[in-house]
Parts: sequence; C-alpha cells; structure tokens
Amino acid sequence: METLSILGDAPRVGHVLVALAVILLIALAGRALARALRQPAVIGEIVAGLLSGPAVIVLFGRGTLNALLPGPVFDAVKLIAQAGLVLFLVGLAHRLGPVRELGPAHGPGLAHRLGTEAGGPGPGGTRWVVVGALGVPLVTGLLLAGLVLLTDDRAARGSAPLPAFLLMVAVSMSITAVPVMARILTDRGMTRSRAGQTALGAAVVVDGVGWLLLTLAIGLGRGSLEGLLHSVRALGFGVLCALAVRYGLRTRAAKAVGVRLPRTAAVLLGAVAVVVAIAMDRLGMTAILGAALVGFSVPGGEGAPSRSAPWEGAVASVSRAGAVLAPAFFVVTGITVLTGSFADTSWQLIAEALVLGCLGKGLGGYLGARRGGHGRATARRVAVLMNTRGLTELVALQAGLSAGILTGPLALALIVMALTTTAMTGPLLTLLDRGERHAAEGRSPATARNGPGPRHPRSHLSDARPQISPDLPRQSRAGETPMTG
Repeated sequence: METLSILGDAPRVGHVLVALAVILLIALAGRALARALRQPAVIGEIVAGLLSGPAVIVLFGRGTLNALLPGPVFDAVKLIAQAGLVLFLVGLAHRLGPVRELGPAHGPGLAHRLGTEAGGPGPGGTRWVVVGALGVPLVTGLLLAGLVLLTDDRAARGSAPLPAFLLMVAVSMSITAVPVMARILTDRGMTRSRAGQTALGAAVVVDGVGWLLLTLAIGLGRGSLEGLLHSVRALGFGVLCALAVRYGLRTRAAKAVGVRLPRTAAVLLGAVAVVVAIAMDRLGMTAILGAALVGFSVPGGEGAPSRSAPWEGAVASVSRAGAVLAPAFFVVTGITVLTGSFADTSWQLIAEALVLGCLGKGLGGYLGARRGGHGRATARRVAVLMNTRGLTELVALQAGLSAGILTGPLALALIVMALTTTAMTGPLLTLLDRGERHAAEGRSPATARNGPGPRHPRSHLSDARPQISPDLPRQSRAGETPMTG
C-alpha cells in the first residue's frame, strides 16, 4: 500500500522518475561497452545493472545507496521492474509458442525454426540436439545440487523441499536464451547456417520444456500433498485464464481491435498479462508463470499473415515496453541478490556451477548434433550456441527465488555462470572460424600441387549460405563420407 500511496506524493514520484532515468542511462552505457567489446548488447545491460547497486555500496557505503533509493522509492522501482519483466515475458513466451505445435502440419513458421527448409538440417538432427542439450544439462544440474548437499552448504541449500530443490537446480542449468542466441546469429550472419538453424530450433523446444519443468518445480515447492494440490488448482486457474485469452483474441471483435486500434490492443494485452500475473502471484505461484501463460495463449501465425499480424504487432509492442523497463529488473536483482549473498557464496560453488554449466550444454549439444548426423564443425558451433543463457536464465532464477526454492548464494553462482557462458559464445565462435581458416590455408599448397579440387568454404562466414555449409565438403577435406541429418 505504501508503494501505491507514492503516486500522490509529487516529490517521491519525481524521485522515482529520476531513478528510472539513471537506470536507463546505466543500461545504455552497458550496451555501448558491450558493443565495443563485441559482445551482445544485452550482456552489457545485464552486467551494468547487476553491478550498479553493489558498486555504490563498495565505493560510497550502504548509507549512500539508501539515500539514493529510500525504501518507498526502491519499492516503487521494484514494482515497475516486475511489471516490465511481465511484459517482456509475454513476448518471450509467445516466441516459444511453436513448441506446442510440433508436427509438419503447422505451417512454414515452425519448419523454419526447426531448420527443416530446403538446404537446412533435417528435423531428426534437431531432435537429437534437443535430447542432448536438455538431458545432459539436467544431469549436471542434479550433480550441482548433489555437491551442495554433500558439502553441507546450508547457505546455498536453503529449506526448500528436496524434490523441488533438485528439479529447480536442474532446470536452471538447462536453460538456453532464445532471444540472445537469435541476436548473435543475426550479428554474425549465421541465421541460415546449419549450426544456427539447428541450435535455434533446439533452443525453442528446450526452453518450452524448461517452462513446464519450472512449473512442476514450483508446485513441488509446497512440500506437502495439500500444498501440491493447491499449486495444481492455481495452475488450473492460470490455464483457464490463458484459454480465455486465446479464444477471446480469436473473436472477430478482438481481431478488429487489433487491426484498427493496434495501440489499444497492445495496452489491453499488457493489462491482461499484468492482471493474470498478479493473480498467479496471489495464489502462491509466481507472476512469471502467469505472464508466460498469457504469452503462450496469444494466437500465433496461423493461416494467412493478415490474420496473425494484429496480435504479432501487439505482442511486439508489449515486449518492447517490457524491454525498456528490464534494466530496472537487473538493478533490483543486483541490490537484493548480489549485495545480500556475496559474503555467503563460496568461490567453489561458483566454479562448480561454471564448469558443470559449460560441460552440460557443450557436451550435450555436441553429442546431440553428432548423433543427429551433423559434422564436427557444425556440432562444435551448435555446442557453443546452446551454451548461451543470458536473460532467460535470470528469469528462471527469479522464479526460483520468488518461490523460495533457490537461495541467494546459489542464485548468485548461477547468475555468474549464465553471464560467463553467454559472454563466451562470441569469442568461441570466432576461434572456431580462425581454426577453420588456418586449416584451409594449411591445405592450400597441397591443393595447388594436385590441381583444383572441390571448392572449400574459406571460413565460417560462408556458412551463412546453406549450400556451402562447412560440413558439406567433408569428403574432400578428410576423405570421409559426409553424414546426413
């Protein structure tokens, strides 16, 4: 109530607006620094936001931070950050919507995501990547949870029921950030490459399954049969709301609003998402789950583009509004998690999370791609891409924290793991490109002596065109028979 009463206090409202303006400037500075370092801009935005609060405390003391963000102002910023996260998740969940429609009869949109168009990898190859990039990280997540239990790290363990704790840690290790990966693929010209199509298609399915497992973990967090039944009822309520939204948006009147009043449609969709998120939070689940259900429920690209365009535009507008407010979420997370948990988080826990995180996604993605028929070059790139976590990981961790399943120290270790693995993606892809160029240069004298042979791609940049993907001429490079998807 105190947070809402601030609306009638003009000086406090001005203080909140100034705080938000400063937060946005910090985000812009982080994005600029990330671009200078050739990293995804969102990584700079996340790191700058997370470290801003702790930096003020280290340099000027906790009293200065409290003066800059007094209790009511911080609560207002926190509320705005939660609203921004809800709006952003509507777009994220909507992009993951095709995972509900696995099958060849659901149009070219899904085929594109799963890389089944001409020249791309076969769907079987993508399915094996899903198995590897989901199954192995779940196992490494269980190993991390087991290490926490074996070392009796009570600060990291917390008091959550054991099944919920195990599943939540496992899910947190299996997340792949679809938006960040898509940005990396676009920036590097890999959107039509075998590795890019396979990794992105697999990531969509992995994250869709991850949301289901996350919901189950939150339900198990109740710790009793009665609590579990309450979670089931709450989830049933959320599903009913989602179905109501889905069928409501398919009505002729709703489509007319989407076509003639796109801004009104976006406002209404955002309001519905916030209401459902608040209801799910009040029922003991998490607002994140409510927002995801609304995002899943929005009708996708079914039939002619004119039929799906109104709601695609509304979702994009809502998601953009959430992205503008997302930096506030990073700042709030840095103040509430990093400052309160740094002293209780061991370097051993951070190292274990980082090693197991890289091992799970890297090994799982590589083995899945190889089992699906991809060559070593593509499999290595798929493994690197699947290790991208970014903002989606932070959302899952926030859900675990809100549900009381994850503790601050363990969340901090997983945040470091997520940011590190995401920052590694670009440099590792560059190293793979250089390695292939050097290998091609080393073969060029032999090619000159033996006469012209099959044309080889000069680097991974050529992989942007499927017909000259680096895995296609393997027979001429190593005398092997190319593997098919």
